[in-house]
Amino acid sequence: MLRVAINGYGNLGRGVEQAITKNADMEVAVVFTRRDPATVTTQGAPIAHVDDMASWADKVDVCLNCGGSATDLIEQTPAAATLFNTVDSFDTHARIPEHFAAVDAAAKASGHVALISAGWDPGLFSMLRVLGEAVLPDGATTTFWGPGVSQGHSDALRRIEGVVDAKQYTRPVEATVAAVKAGDDVELTTRSMHTRDCYVVAEEGADRARIEREIVEMPNYFADYDTTVTFITAEELAAEHAGIPHGGSVIRRGHTSEGVAETVSFELQLDSNPEFTGSVLVATARAVARLAARGETGARTVFDVTLADLSPTSPEELRAHYL
Repeated sequence: MLRVAINGYGNLGRGVEQAITKNADMEVAVVFTRRDPATVTTQGAPIAHVDDMASWADKVDVCLNCGGSATDLIEQTPAAATLFNTVDSFDTHARIPEHFAAVDAAAKASGHVALISAGWDPGLFSMLRVLGEAVLPDGATTTFWGPGVSQGHSDALRRIEGVVDAKQYTRPVEATVAAVKAGDDVELTTRSMHTRDCYVVAEEGADRARIEREIVEMPNYFADYDTTVTFITAEELAAEHAGIPHGGSVIRRGHTSEGVAETVSFELQLDSNPEFTGSVLVATARAVARLAARGETGARTVFDVTLADLSPTSPEELRAHYL
């Protein structure tokens, strides 16, 4: 039985806990939290404060770090890697090389394996981009995100004066998706690939025209997209937008000879982004445990694990029933 620690108990941490219930070869050994452990309720796992992590070093096989990429994981993963084999979902693409280097140093010094940037993008989508390019070297890869909730963009909406609550959905432009799959000559720009839909609860008496203008003109978030703003009540937001769905697709289109085109696509439609991301982290934890058992140390990514390492099924069963 693989003993898993959950480091951070927000949406992703709870998603990991739920995923572990679907894996017969794993159990939650402990949940680490920065909050008072007395205020946290899990599905039955012990709870410990992050300051007490060292006392669990010999009771955990893999620690799944479930903090945020903006500020948490940069410090959380190297620290945890001094005590455990680890997995995280670090998704700030531009900082992945920097994060990998820091985690690699910590993991090698302590003799652990630490896999970074698991999840679906980066993660599964990354694997499919590499696979598509390897199989179809003469071609192009296009990634679409959504339809789904962007938690960072939703937070940006809530910071606008006069906004009580809000949720933002990223949606791929279906005509562009169809054109890419068909191999049509289409211009791929920020605006042509995705739209932003914003559902906003405004304070009573707030200037809605100003709020809408601030949204659609917000640089780095909405200004480069066709953005729709819909004002709704708090009750409507709670009833109709309570979930955290997401998804997307990776499309590789290439030519194997003159005039002969091939298309490979991989698509996700997720009712719960954190539960699915948690499921990917849990499968990756199995792979990390196997790498560690073989004596490996240092940082890794999804490019460094095999499908056999991810699967609970034996190599013999994989060859007999999946190959």
